[in-house]
Amino acid sequence: MINKIHEDSSLGNVHASVSVKRIFAFFGPAYLVSVGYMDPGNWATDLAGGSKFGYTLIWVLLLSNIIALLLQALSARLGVVRGRDLAQANRELYPRTVNFILYILAEVAIAACDLAEVLGMAIGINLLTGLPLLGGVGLTVLDTFLFLLLQRLGMRKLEAFILALIAIIGASFLIEILMVRPHLGEVVSGFVPRLPNTEALYIAVGIIGATVMPHNLYLHSALVQTRKFPRDLGGIKQALRWNNWDSAIALNLAFLVNAAILVLAATAFFKTGRTDVGEIQTAYKLLNPLLGNRLAPLLFAIALICSGQSSTITGTLAGQIVMEGYLRLRINPWLRRLLTRLLAIIPALIVLWIYGDQEVNQLIVLSQVILSLQLGFAVIPLIHFVSDKKTMGTFAIRRRTQVLAWAVAGILLYLNLDMVFGLVRDYFQQGASPVWKALIIAGIAGYIGLLAYTFYLPLRLRYKKLAPPRIHGDIQTELRLDIPHYKTIAIALEFSSSDLRIINHALGQASAGTEFVLIHIVESASARMLGSHTFDEESKEDERRLAVYVDFLQEKGFQAKGLLGYRNRIREILRLVRENKADMLVMGAHRHTGLQDFIHGETIDSVRHGLSIPVFVVNV
Repeated sequence: MINKIHEDSSLGNVHASVSVKRIFAFFGPAYLVSVGYMDPGNWATDLAGGSKFGYTLIWVLLLSNIIALLLQALSARLGVVRGRDLAQANRELYPRTVNFILYILAEVAIAACDLAEVLGMAIGINLLTGLPLLGGVGLTVLDTFLFLLLQRLGMRKLEAFILALIAIIGASFLIEILMVRPHLGEVVSGFVPRLPNTEALYIAVGIIGATVMPHNLYLHSALVQTRKFPRDLGGIKQALRWNNWDSAIALNLAFLVNAAILVLAATAFFKTGRTDVGEIQTAYKLLNPLLGNRLAPLLFAIALICSGQSSTITGTLAGQIVMEGYLRLRINPWLRRLLTRLLAIIPALIVLWIYGDQEVNQLIVLSQVILSLQLGFAVIPLIHFVSDKKTMGTFAIRRRTQVLAWAVAGILLYLNLDMVFGLVRDYFQQGASPVWKALIIAGIAGYIGLLAYTFYLPLRLRYKKLAPPRIHGDIQTELRLDIPHYKTIAIALEFSSSDLRIINHALGQASAGTEFVLIHIVESASARMLGSHTFDEESKEDERRLAVYVDFLQEKGFQAKGLLGYRNRIREILRLVRENKADMLVMGAHRHTGLQDFIHGETIDSVRHGLSIPVFVVNV
């Protein structure tokens, strides 16, 4: 179930799987990234900003979009030029301990993102069907199977599905904007930068965190590697150019969706005096009476579900990339998906259980602030990597782009730290205990220290010649053959028409003097209860049949003996193999999958992991 990765590629199962014979074949990765820019977390921050401050914070959305365009372009450049995703590049540069911390922080960011998507989908289902939020959160586990189905169909099918969801979201809000008919002059005034108060700053940071997500930088640098293109100078230039177009179109569409949500909230709520509408459910309930149209809330709920579903798929891909890149560890997609979803569902269920539905939207906004706090740990290394002429060659970003990128990073860090210090100051003024004060101060110091280290280390190493990263260890210069001789070969028999095929393959591994130990496990009801003390008809028949096989091999001149095991198939095979000191085990496989594995049980993997000797599996 869990395997160490042996190939150096992002998303190995779809790496270079899309041939780019046509220009449009480049288009797709940015659309998967863009759904993270219009997920339910954006809805919560956009609704809060629009209802409380009208059109005032539209400029924050525009700024976030410009920042996103720059950072996603840098992320795609890293993947196209170096063939590395951001997690892999970090693993090659930073020490193991720092990498592990960065991995944990990346997983926290993905869990925070998925938390918003879980709650958003649960709210959407609740609005359409009336299902309680607790039930809706539990129901979101089922989308694991949808993700697995889409992943089996291939990258282009997955991209087409996401694009269809984006189209539904965009069409829904286009219709709603036509319904509310905002005054364009007032909307344009929102592009003038200003922050009325500290609450506006908190929501602005949440908008930036909801828009510029750290896991999207990991995701984009890996997704661009699903395209197969010539790795010469011209091919890389073409790939970069069309990936930039892909990002520009996809992210500007996401900006229009976010702007539509904020404008909808400003026009329908702020201008009618409802400045308290910071919750998705409240917005849904008020759309019908304020607009006098039942279609508006219906479109709102449908778009919300599509938003959550599309975002959760890309969040899972990001989690897979982060785990494989930092830990070089690959797990089954369904397990990765389930792990990601549980990390989001557990805190959601706890909050819903303790506080009820009242704190849901605050939890969504908080998740976006957490995302914003993680940005520095993704942005700082990314800028270093794409600025490095040693690894990027002629494709390293120019000096003016570096200045702009570092200015963006500085703005993000300043906003984050200013918000954190403001929240901590308010908390301390409320009379926090000395223990909590000490823990908070230590946490802030660690946060700033890690940011400083991620910035400093690449500068220190830039002028040092680094050894190339080793993927498979040292290459052996002297190769020698050491053909094993198996003294004892165990053969697991099932007493079916396949037995002779299994025995023949075992004989092919033998040499002079090899002894064969024939094993069969009795699994009758009586054997499960009484073990070796059973004497039912099945155990007697199994003993007779085993004796026939042993006699047959001995007549052919082979050393052989037969042993029966009882009760548990896997445990007994392991016991008999170990007690007889077998050098190899030969067993058959029926190639069951899915439900058949569940019905018949999975023996081979469990046995293989329980032994340190070679296991020869014969397909029967």
